[in-house]
Amino acid sequence: MMKDSDLSSLIRLNIGGKKFCTTIDTLTRREPDSMLAAMFSGRHTLCQDSEKGYVFVDRDGKHFRHILNWLRDGVVPTLIDSGYSELIREAEYYQLLGLIEGISSVLNKRKEDEESFAELTRTDIIKCIQSERVRFRGVNLSGLDLSKLDLSFVDFSFACLKNVFFSRANLQCAKFRDVDAEGSIFHNATLRECEFTGANLRGALLAGTNLQSANLQDACLIGCSFCGADLRSAHLQTADLTDANLEGANLEGANLKGAKLSNANLKGANLQRAYLRHVNLRNTHLEGAKLDGANLLGAIR
Repeated sequence: MMKDSDLSSLIRLNIGGKKFCTTIDTLTRREPDSMLAAMFSGRHTLCQDSEKGYVFVDRDGKHFRHILNWLRDGVVPTLIDSGYSELIREAEYYQLLGLIEGISSVLNKRKEDEESFAELTRTDIIKCIQSERVRFRGVNLSGLDLSKLDLSFVDFSFACLKNVFFSRANLQCAKFRDVDAEGSIFHNATLRECEFTGANLRGALLAGTNLQSANLQDACLIGCSFCGADLRSAHLQTADLTDANLEGANLEGANLKGAKLSNANLKGANLQRAYLRHVNLRNTHLEGAKLDGANLLGAIR
């Protein structure tokens, strides 16, 4: 067992390659039933670097600073929804039940606030789409559940669509020009021939969507998930796909001229006949991707 005088002693941590310095007191006081508290209770043997004294933990260190700040101050950080999802995953691993509850409270409050600011309800939307021509240009629809609705040909240009739930909706030929749809969920939605030019879709979930011939030129697609999406013949010129997940996506014939693909995941993607001329692929994950017939002239690899 450790003595009381040892509780404030410094501890060096190596979390997946990221280095941190804290105290045993910080790691054990706020969440005494957590895995971290158990690790540094003195009851377990730790994997420690004999030369520099770092305790190694095989986890992604991206959000560990937020975990340390929670243990120090009990304050939940301000993040986008996708960031909270990642942080919850780490909190679950370390068994930080207080942090998990805190994040859940923040997300619930955020959803309530967004719904209270939305200018229309789901019922209002359903009534509107019964008319021949529907426009929601510039309207604030943040946080609404519009899943499974037929919203084909609807004009959402310039609207605020943050955290809107579009799962399985029919949005064929809808217009999303310059919308703010950060964190929205389009899972398995039909988005064929949609226009997303200049749209902000940071952190949005588009896994399993049909985006054939969709126009996503100049769109912010940072951190988006396109796993298994159909992007055949899609227009992605100068789109920012940094940190995007396109694993298993079908990008056959897609135009990616000038697109940013830093740290993008294109493992197993179909890039046959895709236009990748002069695109920087140096930090792109292309394991198992199909590149037959792709235009790679001048591409940086």
